[in-house]
Amino acid sequence: SYFFHSDNVLRREACIEARAFGHELIGPQEHLKKAIVILNPAACNGKANRLFEKNAAPILHLAGVEVKIVKTDYEGQAKKLMELMDQTDMLIIAGGDGTLQEVITGLLRRADEETFSKIPIGFIPLGSSNSLSQSLHLVSDNKVQHITSATLSILKGETVPLDVLQIKSEKEQPVFALFGLRWGAFRDVASSISKYWYLGPLKTRAAHWFSSLKQWPQTHQASLSYLAPVPRPPDLPTEIPPRPNLLYRIYRRLNNYWNPPIEELAKEPEPERWESKDISTLELTVSTHNKNPVKRVSADIIDALHENACNINSIEFVLTGIVYCLQREDDSMVITLDSDSLTEGAGFYDIDNEEYEAMSVEVRLLPRKLRFFCSAERREQLAQAQ
Repeated sequence: SYFFHSDNVLRREACIEARAFGHELIGPQEHLKKAIVILNPAACNGKANRLFEKNAAPILHLAGVEVKIVKTDYEGQAKKLMELMDQTDMLIIAGGDGTLQEVITGLLRRADEETFSKIPIGFIPLGSSNSLSQSLHLVSDNKVQHITSATLSILKGETVPLDVLQIKSEKEQPVFALFGLRWGAFRDVASSISKYWYLGPLKTRAAHWFSSLKQWPQTHQASLSYLAPVPRPPDLPTEIPPRPNLLYRIYRRLNNYWNPPIEELAKEPEPERWESKDISTLELTVSTHNKNPVKRVSADIIDALHENACNINSIEFVLTGIVYCLQREDDSMVITLDSDSLTEGAGFYDIDNEEYEAMSVEVRLLPRKLRFFCSAERREQLAQAQ
């Protein structure tokens, strides 16, 4: 009963805070903010709908937001719904990692994605796995507090731009990810841990142990091609500057008429310079800087990591569970990685914790592609990382 009372207090406090937003006056030319919510009722073992209705929906309604809730009925539907979405003031994703990836993939596959990618996105953590929530909000062990604080951060309007990975193969449409692509022995073991549920706290080490007995060494071979890093573009201002007054605009037009600006000859773009590398490693990851707190790996130690990955023995594999990886993460860089050839039976990738069949892909970083609502504390941390 104590926890039930505590949860009700948290809900009440959040609703009082939300009501203050609802009492704010709006001008005669302004309209109520509109939000489209993509809700996955199947998330969190079917509890997501109840969690949303009890902890998030009242906050949005009290704040005076015009909410349109769209519930998904099956896996993959969120991608299709994004093709039909109308313009809105904000997009809210209520679910877990799978729902999030479906929505951003559907959004960025649109022909008019340049326009729709500017819509700020809110993430309400309702899934069994909510990786992005740790980056955007202060994490709480109390699920009610976690959901209410995430919802309130949408109302407060603090946003942060996040990088996106575009992962494209020759056969399929591109998939988009906020965290990264992972391929290798540790990924394979992680996907099998749940099979050993009956071993309780020993299930993780047991999964590593049985995997090493089946095959060792578990090296993965691939041919990588990547472009040399280029400087990241500057972050564009979120606010449109005020329009100059009429006299200044007339003066500028007359000045341009009498003194036309000299057009510079466009420089020919330099040819792309690809570098290639054959790898044999336990684990390969390509990741963004969106995780919070940010863990960086300098490009200067790529080869050292690669050597460690090849030299790790089966005992270290079982006892430590450390992910050795070939990783390229640079400050202020745009990176393209092209995996030209994979060994036969290459298994599966994890793309933002979702499983995909491994095949040759091109991975391209889209810097600051999407803007997400976040807490003020997380905004500062992520801004410093980028």
